[in-house]
Amino acid sequence: MVEIITPVLLLMLTFFAFSLAFWLYRISKSRPIISSLFHPLVTAPILVSAVLLLINIDYSDYRKANQPLFFLLGTATVALAIPLHQQFHHIRNLTKPLLLTLVFGASFAVISALSIAWVLGATPETLISLAPKSVTTPVALGIAEKINGEPALTAGIVVFTGVIGAIFGPLLFRWLGISDDRIKGFVLGICAHGVGTARAFEISGKCGAFSSLGLGLTGAITAIILPWIIIYTFR
Repeated sequence: MVEIITPVLLLMLTFFAFSLAFWLYRISKSRPIISSLFHPLVTAPILVSAVLLLINIDYSDYRKANQPLFFLLGTATVALAIPLHQQFHHIRNLTKPLLLTLVFGASFAVISALSIAWVLGATPETLISLAPKSVTTPVALGIAEKINGEPALTAGIVVFTGVIGAIFGPLLFRWLGISDDRIKGFVLGICAHGVGTARAFEISGKCGAFSSLGLGLTGAITAIILPWIIIYTFR
């Protein structure tokens, strides 16, 4: 059975799983907590993993078959510049607080991940792979390859981080009484990258634009600084 599984079928598996997951997400919209748990990036990977295990397909073969989607990740990230440009007049007036939040948020994301993993006894390779966890997937994979991390582990933890942020971020904002969409968006972009940005656009266009800004700046500063820190720390 495995021999008749072609790359086209594996690519179709991704589309089918995401379509089914998105349908489940839409029909549960009336119940916010349940809807968050049915986020497509939670249910779709579970469906795909179940099928791969059932028919005994190696993940590397599945990843190779879905390579076009990895390319489109970068294209989709660039497209976020459009809503960002539309909100530029708001962003320009908040340069200083945004930069302070960016530096603190991006630094804390790396430090917290490495500290917790180190305390739990993670290997150097695992630590390196976890470092870019709060950067959007195409950028994180590029960083992981440059610093000799494990791309598969990096991709997994990046998606996990984004899903957790998208699920619990809005609940945390509600609990803290934060109603400003600019704050919500920027924090989601820094902490939950692409998944958080998708969730931010569901809140409002302004929230999505500020999330795009947080995503882009976090990716840029991490891509520039993190490799040097890793090289200096693990040399």
